[in-house]
Amino acid sequence: MPAELTTVVLDCADPAALAAFYAKALGWEVTYQDDDTVQLGGGPVGLGFQRVAGYRGPGWPDAAKHAHLDLRVTDLPGAVKEFEALGATKPDFQPGGTDWVVLADPEGHLFCLIPG
Repeated sequence: MPAELTTVVLDCADPAALAAFYAKALGWEVTYQDDDTVQLGGGPVGLGFQRVAGYRGPGWPDAAKHAHLDLRVTDLPGAVKEFEALGATKPDFQPGGTDWVVLADPEGHLFCLIPG
C-alpha cells in the first residue's frame, strides 16, 4: 500500500523564526506550534520546522548537502529580490545559470527558485 507524504520537516535552531520566513515567502499559515516545533499548511504537502540543539546549516557548495526545496515562481528576478528582503541570501555559486537561482533561508537551508 503506498504511503502519503504529508510533511517535509527541516531541522533548525529557531523553529518560530524560520516558520515565519517561510509563511511570508509562501503565503502559508501556521497550523501547529509548540516550543520546539512549528507546522505550516497551505500547499499540497505541509512544511515543518523542529528545534535541534546546536543546529548548523549546510554549507554551499558542499557535497554533504542532503536535500533542498524547489519553489516555482512567475517572476524569477522579482522573487529573488522579495526572498532576499525576507532574509534569504544568494550564494555566489549558482550552478543553474539563468535557469534557476539557488538561495539559502535565514538558517542556511538551500532552496531553488525556478521560473514557471
